[in-house]
Amino acid sequence: LWRLGYSARLLKTNNFKTAASNTSFPAVWMLLAQYSGRLPGPFVIVKNPTFSTMPETVEDKANPGLYSPHPRVRGMTLLNREAFKRTVVVPALKVKKDSVNSVLKSLKQWVLKRPGLKRVVEDPEDEDSRFVILDPHKIPAFSLGESEQQVLKQLSVHPEVCKYNLELTYENFRSEEILRAVLPEGQEVTSGFSRVGHIAHLNLRDHQLPYRHLIGQVIIDKNPGLTCAVNKTNIIDSTYRNFEMEVLAGESNLVTKVKENNIAYELDFSKVYWNPRLSTEHSRIVELLRPGDVLFDVFAGIGPFAIPAAKKKCRVFANDLNPESHRWLLHNCRLNKVDTKVKAFNMDGRDFLRGPVQEELSKELPLLREEQKTAFHIVMNLPALAVEFLDVFRHLLVGEPCSAAGLPTVHCYGFSKHEDPAKDIQERAEASLGTSLEGRCSTYLVRNVAPNKEMLCISFQVPADVLYKRPCPDEAKPASKRLCTSQGFSEEKLLS
Repeated sequence: LWRLGYSARLLKTNNFKTAASNTSFPAVWMLLAQYSGRLPGPFVIVKNPTFSTMPETVEDKANPGLYSPHPRVRGMTLLNREAFKRTVVVPALKVKKDSVNSVLKSLKQWVLKRPGLKRVVEDPEDEDSRFVILDPHKIPAFSLGESEQQVLKQLSVHPEVCKYNLELTYENFRSEEILRAVLPEGQEVTSGFSRVGHIAHLNLRDHQLPYRHLIGQVIIDKNPGLTCAVNKTNIIDSTYRNFEMEVLAGESNLVTKVKENNIAYELDFSKVYWNPRLSTEHSRIVELLRPGDVLFDVFAGIGPFAIPAAKKKCRVFANDLNPESHRWLLHNCRLNKVDTKVKAFNMDGRDFLRGPVQEELSKELPLLREEQKTAFHIVMNLPALAVEFLDVFRHLLVGEPCSAAGLPTVHCYGFSKHEDPAKDIQERAEASLGTSLEGRCSTYLVRNVAPNKEMLCISFQVPADVLYKRPCPDEAKPASKRLCTSQGFSEEKLLS
């Protein structure tokens, strides 16, 4: 702060002509950036490639009023596109029509490069001339340097920069600029949303709710292919993993199509769970599978693990408690022509593990030979509750353990707000299993869900002493022999 104050005073004494009454904090930072040749920390822009954003550019802050909508739009709650019209004065060169391309090539770093605005416009008073619009941020004094003027003279172009009245409309402003102009000054502007087919999924803050319909319409307008914007109105229901939502703008059709890792899915976004931020994780798990492996998907949703696994020629058992998810799972299996390779169930996760999973493992594991390479994977993607389901594996099977290589591998997801999330999820998994996983598991950070909240995946082979219940010697005898022995008769007496 001391350096900021000192530098600001230094800027004023060096005739930057910045009146104290007009020097806002961001403006001082921008002056400092120009003076030092680099941008300070607060202006570093980080873009997250995993979901759609409305980008903000640093250059526009150099003259924040130049590309800002008219002040009358402040506080608007219903979108009026006509109210955004305004005219700004920008530098331009008057050039003969035949010389336009040469000028654009020679002065490309000075020419306006703003999306939605033309670099070359007609001269209404001379059909043989054109105006080449220059970047006002790079030519604030409406005058080119000596070297640029020499280039223009060689092209027989008059180097004098004129002032051109450029009309800006709603179409010329970016989403970020529109929303920043509309919302009250100093309030956070929505800058991101999830895209699910033709649907933009927002998670608005309380202070943005009065403007929610306008925000939704702006996002639709500025993102080709979007026809519906929705806002989440409650937390995810832990039973069916869906949430209530309000349609903010556009059509009310929430049945949509998405494509993930080259596989198409169809779904009703209002009734099933779908998160486009998990595409990388879906791919990571499927890459662990080999043709012929068996996948048990306990909380399968509409099939983002199950369907690509089936396409990889794995045998798949997929389950989801939500009837709508089960219906769309079947639909997507047919859509991707893997319906004969996926056995779908509509059961509670515990019942699925104690039923179809236990039955299949009991049948398959005793038949495994050392040279066989079939692997069994169990995916449990219900981060809010999945760790609590791990106790089902305690003595799930009866008999002698199979080879260590045949023990099923579990990929269990969970949320953690702990300062050491990997340690936290391991300890919770160990508590459910009733054994230590030290040196026998790996944890993977999937994504940051919220401030101080992480989503992780813990993977491990279920230990044999947890999975198997070994029968007592007496349990191996016929019932009549166990009864007689308990009454004091020996096997020799029975035989005699």
